[in-house]
Amino acid sequence: MSQFVHQPVLLRETVTELVTAKDGVYVDCTLGGGGHTEALLAACPAATVIGIDQDREALAASRQRLAPFGDRAVFVWDNFSNLEKILADRGVEEADGFLFDLGISSPQLDHGERGFSYQHDAPLDMRMNRDGGGVSARDLVNHMSEAELAEILYRNAEERWAKRVAAFIVEARTKAPIETTGELVSVIKAAIPKGARREGHHPAKKTFQALRIAVNDELNIIAPALTVAAEHLRPGGKLAVISFHSLEDRVVKETMRYLAADCVCPPEQIVCTCDKRALVKIKPRRPIVAGEAELTANPRARSAKLRVAVRI
Repeated sequence: MSQFVHQPVLLRETVTELVTAKDGVYVDCTLGGGGHTEALLAACPAATVIGIDQDREALAASRQRLAPFGDRAVFVWDNFSNLEKILADRGVEEADGFLFDLGISSPQLDHGERGFSYQHDAPLDMRMNRDGGGVSARDLVNHMSEAELAEILYRNAEERWAKRVAAFIVEARTKAPIETTGELVSVIKAAIPKGARREGHHPAKKTFQALRIAVNDELNIIAPALTVAAEHLRPGGKLAVISFHSLEDRVVKETMRYLAADCVCPPEQIVCTCDKRALVKIKPRRPIVAGEAELTANPRARSAKLRVAVRI
């Protein structure tokens, strides 16, 4: 198994915001390599952290990293979309904090064989849970219609050339299936005009992001999971969410605003009929971002935003 070494972002800020009880129960819904959980357990000598991850490599690495904390670290192989059941199975009615570190981790990107990266030639996969079945990026690229592909590329990455990339993919696969990341990168480079390829990021970046999000259903599972977490927070408990791109952050921001709203009736309606009551208060109001020292040490932290809400 490849080494799973991940440098957690906004580590000090996350622990500072999240910890409200030194002997509490916390849930790390995206355990990864265990960096955030390690810091939580070190800061709270009597606390327990339930760590959830759908990636077996991540779980294996975090088990090794967190072994010194004994049974204060609890490991769950699952997707946080099943958070309600995970908590029920462990008899957790209320927790002191929930952490979500969204998106993809550095090891998943850096280990070329996972098929996430346009920098390495590997089989097209992009499944975070390779043991759980489900469709791969290869399945989507070779079997979706041109219209479906274009819609995914625009919705999940706001790819300006979505229709053109989708058309080139469909044309290429009529000759032979697109099997590898390298083959897909070649198709994308042919699709995007030369002038546009000189602008900023790698021409395949947005297509790879869009396919990864589609394969793992990343955007659709965020709001329901945050809602479950808020409902299971004890009063004063914290919900902390780190996002890495604007689409994720938009879902997080809108979900937190909904959870913090006392009424969602139309503005023109005089009398409230929705019976909606606020579960949380957003605090601080603006997202927390990495400081210059962290950005120097870890450039991948540049796009990270930490949003926090406290249970009323």
